[in-house]
Amino acid sequence: MTGPGPRLAADARSVADASDAADASGAGGARRAGGVSGAGGASGAGGVSGAGGVRGARARARLAVVLPPVVFGIVVVALWEAYVQAYDIKPYLLPAPSEIWTQFRHSFRVIVDTSKATGSNALVGLVVGLVTGLLAALVAASSKIVDGLLAPIAAAMNAIPIIALAPLFNSMFSTTSSVPRRLVVAIVVFFPVYVNTVRGLRQVPDVQRELMRSLAVGRWRFACTVQLPGAIPYLFTGFRVASSLAVIAAVVAEYFGGRQNGLGSRITSAAANTAYPRAWAFVLAACVLGIAVYLIAGLLEWLATPWRRGSGSGSTART
Repeated sequence: MTGPGPRLAADARSVADASDAADASGAGGARRAGGVSGAGGASGAGGVSGAGGVRGARARARLAVVLPPVVFGIVVVALWEAYVQAYDIKPYLLPAPSEIWTQFRHSFRVIVDTSKATGSNALVGLVVGLVTGLLAALVAASSKIVDGLLAPIAAAMNAIPIIALAPLFNSMFSTTSSVPRRLVVAIVVFFPVYVNTVRGLRQVPDVQRELMRSLAVGRWRFACTVQLPGAIPYLFTGFRVASSLAVIAAVVAEYFGGRQNGLGSRITSAAANTAYPRAWAFVLAACVLGIAVYLIAGLLEWLATPWRRGSGSGSTART
């Protein structure tokens, strides 16, 4: 017979073996869980650091674009102020930036009203010139005969100075009308939009032309589905150039009669009254207006060409 002592010892050994196995399995599971969580944490940290690196690269790229002109402008203004103060330059020759800023603040309400008038003339003329330039480019790209007719006309229109067009249009229309100024702007805008768009419409590969010809696609459908999408970057290049020219043309056209509600007329009246710092304040307003229109044109290009944003971000990410 087996006594109770050996049986109790065997039961104790079995319980000890079971507890050791449980501890081993628990430690292995913990090590596996820790390894998986560690790998997941490492990959998550890598993803976060990669995204942060891309954002940092984009921020540095934007800063590299914005910072140099800002620093250059500050340096120029500081040297300008120092030069005027050091050599006691008279205001009718060159007013100090501090005096110009003082007049800008005192005449801010008038500057806003006149900027609205000049901006509306520039905007309407810009839209008219953009639409007519685009339509003329589509016609010229589809017909060599029309292209040969429009090219010298566009060059001749571009050669006509603004100071010659503005008085003629003012005599053709009423002195209280804004049409002459807007026509001047439209003529100035037409040439860069037309030239750049025609160039873009001609950049279609021969393979695509042969494919569209084999599918019996008409000229206008080919222009709208193949040529025009490929010419969008060229169109916006002309648009950005024309946006600055539109403000210049609107301001200069206001020098020669018509309604006295724009920046150009205020510049001439202030200069005639020897209020030169005030005249420079209106010049500063014209510069701000031109920069604003140019930035809006750049924003529209950014919105209309998402594939270029994707390629730029992709290259930044790969770098």
